[in-house]
Amino acid sequence: MGFSSSCTLSSSSSTPLLQTPLLQTLKKSGVRVFPVSLPTIPQFSRQILPIRASLSPPGGGVNGVAMDTSGPLLRIGEVKRVTKETNVHVKINLDGTGIADCKTGIPFLDHMLDQLSSHGLFDLHVEASGDTHIDDHHTNEDIALAIGTALLQALGDRKGIHRFGHFVAPLDEACVDVVLDLSGRPHLTCELSIPTQRVGMFDTQLVEHFFQSLVNTSGMTLHIQQRAGKNSHHIIEATFKAFARALRQATEYDLRRQGSVPSSKGVLSRS
Repeated sequence: MGFSSSCTLSSSSSTPLLQTPLLQTLKKSGVRVFPVSLPTIPQFSRQILPIRASLSPPGGGVNGVAMDTSGPLLRIGEVKRVTKETNVHVKINLDGTGIADCKTGIPFLDHMLDQLSSHGLFDLHVEASGDTHIDDHHTNEDIALAIGTALLQALGDRKGIHRFGHFVAPLDEACVDVVLDLSGRPHLTCELSIPTQRVGMFDTQLVEHFFQSLVNTSGMTLHIQQRAGKNSHHIIEATFKAFARALRQATEYDLRRQGSVPSSKGVLSRS
């Protein structure tokens, strides 16, 4: 009585399966091998999540910015905001690798936006000029407004995402807790006790104003609570790191949701 064996192996790598030592050994043993290729995780996500940003009517979009929903899903938001006070260009890719290119004219803010990009794994481009000869208020505000709008644009109808995010980030003696909900309902609770008025030339009052502006245009609910901290730089940096990780968690796809809107109402809107 004859006996035969067969084996199906899979791989998502580019290495030819038939050249691996394991398969050579199996072949010599008389096992018939049938290699198949599986998609990588990003490919898998795109295949099982039929997610597309909602189509906008002619002249529509998010805050006057048109959205192109043709072709493969790209969760990218791009905003140009020009006023008599500032000129701001923001582009964000939610599915990036943490590449930051931030030139705001405010060195400390550049440093914080680098944290947002690096720890959120967002590709973030920010280029801004403004009336910083007066102070940094308008530039700081308009950058945050533009980032919030770009985020709103990139999220589209928010199908398939986790929606909620929570992270606690320490930095030496400082520790900050951030909880957020991409609900479409803008709200900020910010409980930071920053001991100095400035970090370098940066006015520390602008930290809360930055997040309030971002919340207003993105439509997120955001709670920031300082657990510990004495050094102003550490407190602010821990805040941006915690925010980055919480936002990353909220914007990532939940495979179990299978492309549905993460709301019992079936829709997430700004109203």
